[in-house]
Amino acid sequence: MSEHVNHEAVIKRLKRAEGHLKSVITMMEQGKPCMDIAQQLHAVVGALENAKVTFMESHINDCLDKAIRNPAEAQHVLKDFKTITRYMK
Repeated sequence: MSEHVNHEAVIKRLKRAEGHLKSVITMMEQGKPCMDIAQQLHAVVGALENAKVTFMESHINDCLDKAIRNPAEAQHVLKDFKTITRYMK
């Protein structure tokens, strides 16, 4: 597996989501108000969605570059595209 250009950006977003998630757990353990917890959960989902989009864009761009540079890889790249679209919902 090769590392895509934006993996550092994805890791940064995942760490942000991790921080929000830890906050949610702490807030629940401390009995914080439900509205505050809901807001943190929303932040977790947003951070994960941003990480997913950044990761997928990076993967797609890298695969397109690979297919352009090596047309023999085009069939494999097309298969990857078909597979990855299942995770874009």
